[in-house]
Amino acid sequence: MSRVAKSPIIVPDGVEVSQSGEDLTVKGKLGEMTMNVHSSVTIKYTDNVLTFFPVKDSQIEEKSAWAQAGTARANTFNLIKGVTEGWEKKLTLIGVGYRVEARGKVLSLKLGFSDPVNYNLPEGVSVETPSQKEVLVKGIDKQKVGQVAAEIRAFRPPEPYKGKGVRYTDEQVVRKDAKKK
Repeated sequence: MSRVAKSPIIVPDGVEVSQSGEDLTVKGKLGEMTMNVHSSVTIKYTDNVLTFFPVKDSQIEEKSAWAQAGTARANTFNLIKGVTEGWEKKLTLIGVGYRVEARGKVLSLKLGFSDPVNYNLPEGVSVETPSQKEVLVKGIDKQKVGQVAAEIRAFRPPEPYKGKGVRYTDEQVVRKDAKKK
């Protein structure tokens, strides 16, 4: 049985939560997001506290209903944090000549290929480049921010011998020894 679903979410001031049918809408200072809630989950919203319960139904297994309630609670918490604080991922470029530059909705990466890699940013995600070696991906949707960061990292993932490539700032790359004769 899920323990995540049992802990309630305290909704901060300035955040509006509304539910219509199976759609849950969260509005905050950074924007508005909507999530579809599984039919086996009931959400109660009283006194700025959200609580999640599985629906008592003979056709749905209780363990599965608790799992869906825990998933709904975690996703709702991510929505609330996204519209109040936002989400961000920081990437670092390591390698000689590796550079990054943000031009509007296009991110230009020089990663040792013959031509620069141009990445078009999706709607709802912004990128900052504090230096030529750092990328800061920001947005209100946790999934989109993580996906964009993963796609940028996939252009040149860190390799284990010299450690060159694009990596998350807090990522540890295990280095290998070179071949010995």
